[in-house]
Amino acid sequence: MTASNKLIKRLNFTTDSGAGDRARIGVLVLESDQTMEAEFRQLADFPGVAFYHARLANDVTVTPETLAKMEAELPKAAALLPDYMGLKSIGYGCTSGATIIGEERVAKIIGQSHPGVSTTNPLSAAKAALAALGVTRLGLLTPYSPDVTDAMQAKFVEAGIDVVVVGSFYEESDLVVGKIDPESILKATIEVGQTEGCDGVFISCTSLRTAGIIQEAEDILGKPVTASNHALAWHLLRLAGIEDIKENVGRLFQTPLA
Repeated sequence: MTASNKLIKRLNFTTDSGAGDRARIGVLVLESDQTMEAEFRQLADFPGVAFYHARLANDVTVTPETLAKMEAELPKAAALLPDYMGLKSIGYGCTSGATIIGEERVAKIIGQSHPGVSTTNPLSAAKAALAALGVTRLGLLTPYSPDVTDAMQAKFVEAGIDVVVVGSFYEESDLVVGKIDPESILKATIEVGQTEGCDGVFISCTSLRTAGIIQEAEDILGKPVTASNHALAWHLLRLAGIEDIKENVGRLFQTPLA
């Protein structure tokens, strides 16, 4: 025994279940995303629930071509979430990426590293959220260029959701999208949501800061509003068996999975 070891007293300890004793949830976050982790802390801070994040390489410019390239990065990021954590659900945090790569393809890639674990993404989560909220005539708000927005609109139509109005900020840089202020997002949501025949609004993109404006938007419009991070956090919780409700963040967090 060295002299230094003689100075270290060995102490006793006990163990418990650790963080996330009710549910441990994995999230693949884009390297350019400035928003998702903060919004998940705001939306999903339930006792016994822990989120574990892995960053996924991506291009800061959002085009169909750059989004498609993320398919090669998905298995690398998914493998960084270890099986021994006992994850109950895993989400891929990119709405436009899921649109271009395909929801089923994303689920298959994640499932290769985590067989048997429930998976989702913001597009799949949005569809589940809209079904739970009873929205069938959608107002869609995106930050994207028209080609990405068109592709997303088509996915909702394929799912039997009538998109009655679409609005966009026409911004391709994820760095800029993350800096669009919540007041601008709220005003755009109101403008889209006030369209005649629209019975709910979906705000797309995990970089948009929406968690703090959803309740206000619903109060003004009198109809459901959800968004990428909002729907994804809710869907991951429900898939993990967490049915807790949360006040003042919109109707969705008081709604069970349909």
